[in-house]
Amino acid sequence: MSERIAVVTGASRGIGRAIAMALAKDGATVIVNYNGSKERAFAVVEEIREAGGRAEAIGCDVSDFKGAEELFQRIARDYGRIDILVNNAGITKDGLLMKMSEEDFDRVISINLKGAFNCIRHASRQMLKQRSGRIISISSVSGVMGNAGQANYSASKAGIIGLTKSAARELAGRGITVNAVAPGFIDTEMTQALSDKVRENAAAQIPLGHFGQAEDVAAAVAFLASGQAGYITGQVLCVDGGMAM
Repeated sequence: MSERIAVVTGASRGIGRAIAMALAKDGATVIVNYNGSKERAFAVVEEIREAGGRAEAIGCDVSDFKGAEELFQRIARDYGRIDILVNNAGITKDGLLMKMSEEDFDRVISINLKGAFNCIRHASRQMLKQRSGRIISISSVSGVMGNAGQANYSASKAGIIGLTKSAARELAGRGITVNAVAPGFIDTEMTQALSDKVRENAAAQIPLGHFGQAEDVAAAVAFLASGQAGYITGQVLCVDGGMAM
């Protein structure tokens, strides 16, 4: 990937950070996108550079259609190409269906699903010109199985699967692959905030018996972004310890 330009949305921490680090380690120049975590995004860039990689941090709310367009226009102008897009930006606003506010539903759909659409829509313009590209969107086991208390999140992540398959069919003729990775319970700041009892109950649902690491997801993304995955498109790769099988 030594001459590849990769864009990772929501890359300032957690899974996004691990993906940015993995792609940079493989030789790609990584655009570390962030919205509210500027300092952490620049820390990721510095870490990549200290390891000998190339990276730049660029802020953008991907749920803003025009803002996302300007982001990818800038990257295409500055770097001349866009080879890899990883749609990782996402939030949770959990709550039982009958108590969930309209605002919480709309905000999760806007960032998680519409944000992915915005980025695919604008990044694919450059990829179509190149007749090549890799698009990987982060779904979730919740989008495959559903999850009580996460109607908005599960809907957004299931939507990403449909978006992935549709985009894969539309873009395949120009050498662009589109896939999704669906993580299960991953040991990040979000899951670390759960109580011990909730974590124990969650681990009991996982055939492998433990939470995954952000690097497990990053490895799957790096594979799908590589030349080894050139004949794989429209697929959902679950990185979940066996939860969704």
